[in-house]
Amino acid sequence: MALGVPAQTVTDACGPDPGFFCELVFDNTENERLAEIIGWVVERPLRIILILLVAWIIKKIVHKVIERAVARLVRQSETETEEQLESAGKLDFGARAAKAINRIQERQARSSQRIETIAAVMKSLATALILAVAALLCLSELNIDLAPLIAGAGIAGLAVGFGAQSLVRDFLAGMFILIEDQFGVGDVVDVGDTSGTIEKVSLRTTTLRDVSGVVWTVPNGEIRRTANHSQLWSRAILDIGVSYDTDIDQASDIMKGVADGLWRENDPDLTILEEPSVWGVQELGNDAVVIRLVVKTDPSEQWGVGRVLRARIKKAFDEAGIEIPFPQRTVWIRNEDDADDDPSQRSVGGRERAVGTGDDVAPAELPGDGGGHDGGNGGDE
Repeated sequence: MALGVPAQTVTDACGPDPGFFCELVFDNTENERLAEIIGWVVERPLRIILILLVAWIIKKIVHKVIERAVARLVRQSETETEEQLESAGKLDFGARAAKAINRIQERQARSSQRIETIAAVMKSLATALILAVAALLCLSELNIDLAPLIAGAGIAGLAVGFGAQSLVRDFLAGMFILIEDQFGVGDVVDVGDTSGTIEKVSLRTTTLRDVSGVVWTVPNGEIRRTANHSQLWSRAILDIGVSYDTDIDQASDIMKGVADGLWRENDPDLTILEEPSVWGVQELGNDAVVIRLVVKTDPSEQWGVGRVLRARIKKAFDEAGIEIPFPQRTVWIRNEDDADDDPSQRSVGGRERAVGTGDDVAPAELPGDGGGHDGGNGGDE
């Protein structure tokens, strides 16, 4: 500020925070109007350009940091994929090895897409935040009072927040689903109210198709828990019941032999990852002794393996004379003459009472005229 010039005059011409050009013009010309024009025409546009330039530089730096972080994740994923491919290539079975390699490559492609999606979202959020701050600084340079604007934006944001809180919750949940890789396209999952195969995953919703072919669209914010049946490996658990007079060791050996036979077949569509195991007696039920067989399989193949094993075990049990029991009851029925003599055995509501069980059963059709019984001893089973 030039000596002898009142501070008030400079303030009137250039404002409370006079810029370099405005003060320079006023010091040399002492013309308030000219100094003010120079401040608006030269200095403020330069400040706005500088703000935008700095914002652009910051945006580039942030995007570069995000890209490097994503590239690091991609390289890590590629390294893991290469190790898995080498391990899969050592398999002796061509079809199984090719299937394992295809599955690993699919997981790699899904991982890369997931990382790129997360990077794109993070870049968009960073750009929006940087531009919002730059816009506020530019408005401040134009002497626009930001207090009412910020207050109005706060009120509007509060209203939108209350009205769109479920939408915000869905987006945040979608971000965590992608970051944590909870599930992806092709996985078989149970999300609580429904289950099926994932067909699409977005930031807001997850689309899956159930076994009946019905397509379900579930908001990500409503997914409280997820059971994924297709991550890394699966397990087929078969609980097979046999009658109480069956030799448990014999039945277990037959089940183990059937499972080992399927394992040694090396069917690429029924991939068993390791030797099956019989865990032993799982339950002593009302009608059967339940033996548990456990088979480790490729993801999503546990159901197919289980169906094949059940059919083969049934055939093997039939050949060995082992009975797979079903609920049975012994019912004693008296004829009408005995029911008249014994009030406790009279028919109730058109049905006869079974002795020893307390259950009401339909009258049996016994040999003879009209369903009657010759002899009336009341002891036919």
